[in-house]
Amino acid sequence: MSQENMQLVRSICAAWDRGDYSAVGWAHPDIEFTVVEGPQPGTWTGLAGMAEGWRAWLSAWEDFSQEADDYRQVDDDRVLVSFRCSGRGKTSGVDLAQMHPVMAGVFHLQEGKVTRFVGYVDWERALEAVGLRE
Repeated sequence: MSQENMQLVRSICAAWDRGDYSAVGWAHPDIEFTVVEGPQPGTWTGLAGMAEGWRAWLSAWEDFSQEADDYRQVDDDRVLVSFRCSGRGKTSGVDLAQMHPVMAGVFHLQEGKVTRFVGYVDWERALEAVGLRE
């Protein structure tokens, strides 16, 4: 397990917890950004694609916020992070914290950069995807 990978993921999540999604220095130029579920599922490629994916996700919610809760090293190249999120669906009015109290993200890392990020609305689905079903 690379301490550098874990430190990088923690620094990314700390910025996201503050609502800052602007930094991209941690991302590989050809990053694959995937949102598996939710109001705007899809896959975007590259830095501009990642920005588009974040805009799609964030634009679906009023008062969206997140807080990284737990970090798990899956293997040498992947870190699973659980997030406690809140917000209200702009169209549906759904309370995110009630409907999905724990969400997840899987960071795939190579040579000090995130090459792929996969976001899950459902924690159990994320655990299953990385082979850590509880």
